[in-house]
Amino acid sequence: MPSAEIITIGTEILLGEIVDTNTRYLARNLRDLGIDLYRTVTIGDNAERIAETIREAMKRTDIIITTGGLGPTIDDPTRDAIALAVGVETEFRPELWKDIEKRVSLYGRKPTENQKRQAYVPQGAIALENPVGTAPCFIVKYSSLPPEGEGLGKGAGTIISLPGVPREMETVLHDSVIPYLQKRYALDEIIKVHILRTAGIGEGRLDTKIADLEALENPTVGLSAHAGMVDIRLAAKGKTEDEVSTMLLEVENEIRSRLGKIVFGTNQAQLADVTLAAVEKRGWRLVTLESGLDNHLSTQLKKAANPSFVYSKNRELKPNELLPALRQIQTEKGAEVALGIAFFAGENEQIAELVLRTPDGEKTRTLRYGGHPKNALRWAPNIAINILRRAVD
Repeated sequence: MPSAEIITIGTEILLGEIVDTNTRYLARNLRDLGIDLYRTVTIGDNAERIAETIREAMKRTDIIITTGGLGPTIDDPTRDAIALAVGVETEFRPELWKDIEKRVSLYGRKPTENQKRQAYVPQGAIALENPVGTAPCFIVKYSSLPPEGEGLGKGAGTIISLPGVPREMETVLHDSVIPYLQKRYALDEIIKVHILRTAGIGEGRLDTKIADLEALENPTVGLSAHAGMVDIRLAAKGKTEDEVSTMLLEVENEIRSRLGKIVFGTNQAQLADVTLAAVEKRGWRLVTLESGLDNHLSTQLKKAANPSFVYSKNRELKPNELLPALRQIQTEKGAEVALGIAFFAGENEQIAELVLRTPDGEKTRTLRYGGHPKNALRWAPNIAINILRRAVD
């Protein structure tokens, strides 16, 4: 199975002016092709540093994908950097210039002289059409790190240069790059990822329950912690969809047998959606009261757009005021279920008071929190919603 590295190019990314979404998109597509992604890196618009990064990657990987730096300005150095990395010059391609002229003419304009830079590619490169932009893309083959001045070699490895504009990158990737990689590397394996979503257990405790499964080689099992929740990522490689799905199902069943209701859903499942669906299934209506959380609890529940959620209130409360206030609101609204949470961030400790009232009884809890107060705005609502889920599920 081939390996890959992604290099995103652009000083604007390093300065925080734009967010790199290309790496995530490329990573998911490489995963689906069965290509192992080992590294990703971002480099500013400097040809020497880009070339150095590429030469380092050439020593250890089969496929290098760059995005960005293919525009017409002086600070678009990718073409020159890749040529420098593999020890060749750039060359002008008249056919690429014609494509650029045609693309620009669609806007009723003629290309400027500096746009001719975009018609240059490293010598011997395979040009790729960009049907939605003016930056031609290209593929350069390499065998190993070439001695200076000795050219590209046999071409066992591949450098693929794509635009930085996401829609252009995505188009060229699907139109040209994926078919090329499938043919060149005889890709006959697929990778499928399946997520189990859990709540009500910390990453450390969860790890102790499934540590032996995390040592598996195929499928692999990994953990990703969020505020009050932990995702379990299952990834399997195989020749067919059925083979991969069978492997994933076996591990999923084992995890579910160990964790029970700690698992609340899969993949894109949202905790609030699952919880409110369970409330509605019982025919109950829900009211909430929160304090110190900037409406984060009600916002999450309202996003679920479930009719069982009928009323929310945000009120500034003092310790021990939550329970009587919630009782009053529940009585006024005639709701079967009432959920309240109040967060207090003191100098010495941070605590969350939680109250849940259902036809089955009343529960109160006091939880201590040790993280940043801003993170509690996501942590506390998730804890409260999950306690409601466990009570009604």
